[in-house]
Amino acid sequence: MHLFYQPVISNSLSEAESNHAIKVLRLRKEDKIKITDGKGSLYIANILKADSNLCQFEVISKKTESKKNFYTHLVVAPTKSFSRIEWMVEKCVEIGVDEITFIQCQNSERNSINANRLQKVAISALKQSQQVWLPKINPMVKLVTICKTEANQKFVAHFDGICNLQLSTAITTNGNYCIVIGPEGDFTKEEIELCLKSNFKQVCLGNSRLRTETATIVALWTIILGNIK
Repeated sequence: MHLFYQPVISNSLSEAESNHAIKVLRLRKEDKIKITDGKGSLYIANILKADSNLCQFEVISKKTESKKNFYTHLVVAPTKSFSRIEWMVEKCVEIGVDEITFIQCQNSERNSINANRLQKVAISALKQSQQVWLPKINPMVKLVTICKTEANQKFVAHFDGICNLQLSTAITTNGNYCIVIGPEGDFTKEEIELCLKSNFKQVCLGNSRLRTETATIVALWTIILGNIK
């Protein structure tokens, strides 16, 4: 059954979702669909009018999925290639991230992002992976702003050739996690010191140097695996 995203549940899909349902997926009257508001609710509905401009439906049932007992906030310096950023967001949403923030660092290769485009990527990944909680995608901020983040487990991923603390070892379960991933030119010494003074722990994600988007996915998966019982 196909899943559609509708932030406000009424009796019809948005024009874009209607077009996708009728023209692309060729759904017809009496076909059943799933709808989520991205806030934990999942609706089963029956199509009443198969119109590509305004697909009308009737809700048959509703259930609400509770949020998991931990929270993952990924803070990432965006790559120069925007397609790599899109790929990273897509995969992180599929895996189960809660929030993504982009940061500007001294060695950043990109100083702006297309937040609207990334929101669309996130929605598409949400539907593809059949999830009901839409992650929060934040605009770009400076590292100093992130240092003020409220989280009970804060980490900065930095590999300088010596790995003293693996993220997998550093985390404890059921936490509110914030992990910062730097640019491919890496953090400066001053930026690392700023993070450490703001109660971030320096961790590594293995014994090799990873590309930004790879490090982000590894960090997310490490946290999720650490919370699976």
